[in-house]
Amino acid sequence: MPQEAGDDPATMVPTSDDPYLVRGNVTLSDGDGNLIERGTRYTLCRCGHSGNKPFCDNSHVLAGFTAP
Repeated sequence: MPQEAGDDPATMVPTSDDPYLVRGNVTLSDGDGNLIERGTRYTLCRCGHSGNKPFCDNSHVLAGFTAP
């Protein structure tokens, strides 16, 4: 029986000077525990410049973000 995409273990991978890539069955909540989104694929901001936090909107390119 094939594994459902939502059954995959969650992984979070930083990419070189780009966003975090999140894969697997993940629920995102805000600081108060309110649901932001439920899904299996996300790109999350690491630069702090996104206008759509916590999601990446490619602002890191204009900001000249480089990973530490």
